[in-house]
Amino acid sequence: MQISRISLLLCSSLGPLSAATTSPLYERGYTVMPEPQKVTLGDNDFRFGPDWRLEAGPGAGPAIEALKADLDSRFHLRLERSGGGVVRLTMAPNSVAIGAAQDRDKNAIAAQAYKIDLTRDRVNITANAAAGLFYGVETLVQLLKPRGGALWLPDGRIEDWPDLQLRQIYWDDAHHLDRPEALKRAIRQAAFFKINGFALKLEGHFQFKSAPAIVEPYALTPAEFQDLTDYGLKYHVQLIPYLDGPGHIAFILKHPEYARLREYPDSNYELCVTNPDSYKLMFGMFQDLIDANKGGNYFYLSTDEPYYVGLADNAQCQEGARAKELGSVGKMLAEFTTKTANYLHDRGRTVIFWGEFPLKPDDLASLPSHLVNGEVYGPQFDPLFRKHGIRSMIYTSSEGEEKLFPDYFSLPASRRLHPAARSAPRVEETFRKISYDTARRDADLIGMVNAGWADMGLHAETFWLGYATAASAAWRPGSPDPSESMSAYYTLFYGWSQTHMNRLYQLMSTQAQFWNDSWDTIQSTARKGIWGFSSGIYNPRRPARDQGIALPPAPGPDLGYRSDWPQNNARRLALAEDALAENDELIGLLHANFKQVELNRYNLEVYLSIAAIYRQNLDMLRSIGGIDTMLKGASDAAGKNQTRQALQAMDRALEAARSIQWSRNTVLRNAQQTWYKSWYPRVREANGRRVLHEVDDVKDHLPDRTTDMSYLVYRQLLLPFGEWVEQIRGARNQYARAHQMPAREINSIGRT
Repeated sequence: MQISRISLLLCSSLGPLSAATTSPLYERGYTVMPEPQKVTLGDNDFRFGPDWRLEAGPGAGPAIEALKADLDSRFHLRLERSGGGVVRLTMAPNSVAIGAAQDRDKNAIAAQAYKIDLTRDRVNITANAAAGLFYGVETLVQLLKPRGGALWLPDGRIEDWPDLQLRQIYWDDAHHLDRPEALKRAIRQAAFFKINGFALKLEGHFQFKSAPAIVEPYALTPAEFQDLTDYGLKYHVQLIPYLDGPGHIAFILKHPEYARLREYPDSNYELCVTNPDSYKLMFGMFQDLIDANKGGNYFYLSTDEPYYVGLADNAQCQEGARAKELGSVGKMLAEFTTKTANYLHDRGRTVIFWGEFPLKPDDLASLPSHLVNGEVYGPQFDPLFRKHGIRSMIYTSSEGEEKLFPDYFSLPASRRLHPAARSAPRVEETFRKISYDTARRDADLIGMVNAGWADMGLHAETFWLGYATAASAAWRPGSPDPSESMSAYYTLFYGWSQTHMNRLYQLMSTQAQFWNDSWDTIQSTARKGIWGFSSGIYNPRRPARDQGIALPPAPGPDLGYRSDWPQNNARRLALAEDALAENDELIGLLHANFKQVELNRYNLEVYLSIAAIYRQNLDMLRSIGGIDTMLKGASDAAGKNQTRQALQAMDRALEAARSIQWSRNTVLRNAQQTWYKSWYPRVREANGRRVLHEVDDVKDHLPDRTTDMSYLVYRQLLLPFGEWVEQIRGARNQYARAHQMPAREINSIGRT
């Protein structure tokens, strides 16, 4: 899925939004996300501590529980039942007035509104409804500032409400499964940042009663999914089921049981939408999910990228005639969307879909008006969706196709080995999209969704900066500046003891980009070709793409050696040396923060495992260069009849190669140990179920290439490194035997 690049120049046509240089609270030394709509501060700060007590009116119990839990977990603070200062929570209809908001549903906005009056002896939090009272509590917790061994608050008043009623994130468990306790932590973290929708993509990681063949070795039970749903509702977060169709369902169509439902027999990507059994499959899976999601109001029907709908005309699927009858392939997609969405709508769900290609403006009237469009598409489409009664979400993403870490910062072109398209850093891009897109003028906006795609196998801990800042922009667009939002996030996510976190995130971003850029893109010989893409069906298939790197040549039996590898890789090695110095800095910052932050230390543990992967790649590049130098030294010694010195140089080269393999396996094992603290293991078989390992015929998702976590070092596993080392060892032993010296044996240390 793509999001459009937009310009700040649009701001002039979209009303009075503008990014303040510094928000009032931030200027005073306090951090709140999202920034409240209206802040009036007095001149003084006052202490807050255990001598304060809680008072609550009717209906405030859940908010009180949240306040107690947050004060305890973040500050180890418990309030007395009687004391000096009072925190009073009051919920009463029409007690908080709202101001301007983009969303036309003012009742939904008012339900999330709150106000806080802050004085030296009393803090009053008032709201119209439970959601607003909870958000007021979270703002109070965020406001607390440690200083001089005490907690401080500013005197004044905060009046707050969201600009858009829905602030949702997409959580991708398609290629792994988070443990239920990890998902609960994520839901609670989302609520803290006033995110109120958690769209969970599970694919085969849910125990579908209607489609047992697709269930993976580790999969949530319906009871576990319902428990997560109930947990989210406690904190005003909707857990939202997410299911693709008709495209993006290789996880279903790869199975022999469902191959007959393919649009094209030789592609597992897309469903035949004229086959009645396709709808039976979808409806059964829908029902399984909504039965395990009681209390939920939404469902993501992901009609994302249905490239070939209406095109098939084969013995298994005849769509062409129906598309012609309807008038376009877009109307055929609308027919599929209508049938599937109506099933969900009739069962009380608001259906969020992607109203995209091949839909054209003339096709939109064929859609039911009860839909919510999950992405805005510009002035050609947005007014027509609004006219037809379809509300829209602004779609942004924290992650697209990046590997290891999102592009929160950009690696300069001067430090790249290969040219790359310029793009704005993720937080800045998201801020602009939500705040200034033409959809604010043209669409009937209801909310925002920010996606953390895990198609490249990233850990979701890397997405939180994007999630939190996106929700902030959707609550109050245009302010504060993205850099302030990021700074506030660092404090609120890690605690007040974090240090140099902006630099840490910059290094995590740029090191990931160099990790990817430091290898070359090559045609894959390890996997089947790509069947097609948005441009059409490839005939024949086009080769998939992998990453590779040229290795130096192996020496001859007399150790003769000629290599131009250093010259060909001079820039690669120079850039790697620069990156090594920055990796030292990064690992130092990670360890320093890991020791001292109060919150979310596991997040930094994950980052340390990723930084080690960066490091292993850099060490490998340097070591290959060193091996080339050693082979050249061995050749020179052999030419001078210095047999012992020649063999010693060859042995050093073999030890260096062995060290590369050992280091690769070590960082993979450490990553597994760290990531599996929050994930179930990625295994081929467990719980009486077995993975059918077959890659997607259209989408190239890195985790699909292996059934375990070795996808993190997949390119090294494909590299003919072992064969190269054997060639070096063979040359070494031939030379040794020719000079009556002992041969060297070396055992493979394997893949893991």
